[in-house]
Formats: sequence, structure tokens, C-alpha cells
Amino acid sequence: MFRRTALALALFTNIAFAHAQLPPALAQALQQNGIAQDEIGVLVLRGDATLLEHRSTLPMQPASTMKLVTTLVGLERLGPAFRGRTELRTSGQVEDGVLRGSLYLKGGADADLSGEHIADMLRALRYEGITRIEGDLVLDRELFQPARLDVGLPPFDESPEAYYNVIPDALLVNKNMLQLDMRSTASRLQLRMHPELERVSVTSEMMLVDADCAAWENGWQQPDVRREPDGRIKVVLRGTFPKNCNRSYGVNVLDRDDYVGRLVRQTWSDAGGVLSGRTITGSTPLDARVLAAHVSRPLPELVRDINKPSDNALARTLFLSLGSLHADPVAGSLALPAPVATESTFARADAAVRGWLREQQIDDTGFVIDNGSGLSRIERISARQMAGLLRAGLRSPWAPEFQSSMPIGAVDGTMRRRLQDSPAAGRARLKTGSLRNVTALAGYVPDANGNPCVLVAMINSEQSGNGRGRVVLDTLVDWVARSGAAP
Repeated sequence: MFRRTALALALFTNIAFAHAQLPPALAQALQQNGIAQDEIGVLVLRGDATLLEHRSTLPMQPASTMKLVTTLVGLERLGPAFRGRTELRTSGQVEDGVLRGSLYLKGGADADLSGEHIADMLRALRYEGITRIEGDLVLDRELFQPARLDVGLPPFDESPEAYYNVIPDALLVNKNMLQLDMRSTASRLQLRMHPELERVSVTSEMMLVDADCAAWENGWQQPDVRREPDGRIKVVLRGTFPKNCNRSYGVNVLDRDDYVGRLVRQTWSDAGGVLSGRTITGSTPLDARVLAAHVSRPLPELVRDINKPSDNALARTLFLSLGSLHADPVAGSLALPAPVATESTFARADAAVRGWLREQQIDDTGFVIDNGSGLSRIERISARQMAGLLRAGLRSPWAPEFQSSMPIGAVDGTMRRRLQDSPAAGRARLKTGSLRNVTALAGYVPDANGNPCVLVAMINSEQSGNGRGRVVLDTLVDWVARSGAAP
């Protein structure tokens, strides 16, 4: 009896050791890139079998792999027909082409709202015969609470003007981006700005230098925004720019009240309209009627645009939508406000995600979600929790939409230049994650026999930058893709 117990214990110990032992190729890649084995968490599953498990219960920074949580829970909770909605409303009356009352621009988490969509809605007002608005332009962002998460928040890094740092609100137009066209000769820099905004201009204090046009960003400095006494706004570019160089660059530098208000006024003026009142923020009256509206693309299209290029602003908008919106059970395609509650939008979104995790029997101990995009220093998830989510994704009614949103190795998205010489090329669907000290992958990798494997790997190390972490994780993916082959 003692001998059989000892043999069983030895066998169990060997199995546990095998799961804890990293494959030689992976261990070597870690060593060669200066990353310690206790700085990586890994879990690889083939069906119910565990191929590899290493520190899988440790909550780690996931970087953008956290978008998988946001997008799958979004599909499950809101449904594939879900759309955000923007409306132009009024309580005033139209008399002889004059709207006597305020015009309310009501935000509804319309994730792809653009200046062109604003122009279309204003054009609908002209079709109704409105040429003059005698009232205020009221910007309504009240769907999210607080309405302006960006106000007073310290910058995430040294590039607060960059698109990846845009913090959403319920009325985000063009992602609040100004597109700058910069064209230089040997002695002159020409600038153009799009879209055109009422009484907003761009000027330059940049010095033209002899430099490589391809490395123009080396001389870039964050622009200044100067408000003149007469209300005009100047965006002033600073730093250096190469001679004989043409570049286009988007910047997020304007306050969004200025951006949206001046965009609406400029567009309305270009269409021959007059708006006599102020631009203010506020709530839309319950009795205000709809004059025009725009709805976003269906959620599966937005999910694809979140995961393939790893779009932070879209992911954050979807996360907040989980705390503020639900699908219309009748129309299916419309966004409706969630029941009134005293909690913040973040608190309700956090509760929605945790509730879904628990429904899937995924323990949320140690799980921390900050904004749903992974652009955070405090978000945490373990490899086991992420693997549980990916397994739930295989069972989901929306599994095709979820899987098709992930980058394909060596084909598209953030994986298009990776795994070129691996059997995983064209077959693995993996969401990437990258911060200064984080490199991560999570998704599905077929093995050598075509059996789908769930793969999660996260490196939290100061040595993971400059491609070192990517080399390690690509080695792991290649190992999984070759696993199961006959000797």
C-alpha cells in the first residue's frame, strides 16, 4: 500500500513538474533576452488538457489583451445588433425657417461619429427649412457619469496629444483629432488643418532643419494651444521639421467643448445657416423631439476595429457603454440608457464585467479593470482568468464575431509582421498587448493536427521592450503550433 501511494505521489509530482517546466526553446528565449522565468505567466490549453502552465494564477498587467475582455463581454451583454446613437433635438418651434429655441446635440456613445455625420444631421435641418437657430447650442454628454473623464486626469505618458491617449466621452466627434498636413520646402513650411473649425487656426514656430524626413518625429514637440482675447484659438506647432518633407499627423490638443462646438458652428455656417446663441454644456429636456440622428455601425464591426489595430478610444467607449447602455429588446439596433443609478458609469461597467465572469465560473479575485483598453498601470488579470474568458468565447453564440476580430498571425492587424516563418502564420488568431514593461499575447493557436489551443502569455518585465518580449512570445506560439506532430 505504501509503495503504491509513493508511486502515485511520484507520478503526480512528475506531471506537475512537467506542466511547470518551460519548453527548452521558450526557456532559452527568455534567457537570451534577459527576462526571468518569474516575470512571465503562461497557460496553454488543448480542450480540457493543459499543455503548459506557469504562474497562471498570478494577476499581471495584460496591456491591450484586456480588450478581449471588453469586446467579448460587450458582445455578450449588448448583442451584435447594438449601435450607439447621436441625436439633434429641440424643444423649440420652427417658424418661417427660424428655430426659436436651443439645439441639443445629445451624445449616445456613437463610437464612430465624424464631422461628416454631423454635416449630414445639420443638412437634415436645412431640408426641414431651418436656416436660423435663435437659441444656444447645448452639448449633452450626460450619458456617461461623470460626463468628462478627461478633465483633470494626468497624462498617461509623454505624448498626451497622440490618438492612442484619447479619453472618450459620450459625444466624441472625430475622436477629437485635428489632422495636420505639413509640407516644407528648403525655406518654408505650409500647414493645413482638417476639419475646419470656427475661429481656430494652426501656425508654426517650428525650425526647418536638415534631417531625414522619415524620422521627422524626432524633432516634434507637443503643440501649444493659445486662446486669444477675442475668442480665437491658435494651435502653435513647436520643435523642428525636416526641409523638403511632407507629413500628415493627427493631434488631440483642443478641449472637446471647443472642438465640437466650433465644428458644428463652422459646418452650419458653411451650409448657409445662422446660430445666434452660445455653446454650452447641459442635459437634453425629456420632451425634446428628434430633428436628426446618426447611429454607429453594428457592434461586431466596431469590435473588429478595436482588436485588429488595438484601438484604445473605441475600447474605452465600449467599456463605458456597458455601464450606461443596453440593447433595445424591440428595435435591436438602438442604444438605450441603462436604468438610472447613483453609481458612476465606471462602477456599473465594472459590475457588468465581473457579473459576466462569475456567470462563466471565472473567479475574479485579483482581477482589476480600469478602462477596458489595457492602457493602464493598474489593470490586472491572470493567465487562468484570461484563458477562462477565451474558452467561454469558443462557446459564445457570437464566437465567429469574436474570433474574426482578432489579428491573424503574419496576415493583418498588430500581428501582420509576426510569425512569418512559423506554422502559426495565417492560422493563429492572437490579440497583442504592449506597454513599456509589458508584452502579452492571448487567443487561439491551432496545433500541428489542427486542434485549437487556447494560449495566454504575459511578460511583466523592464526587459520586455525593444522587441525582446515579442521574440519570447513568438517562440511560445511557434512551439504550440508545432505541438502534437508525429516524431
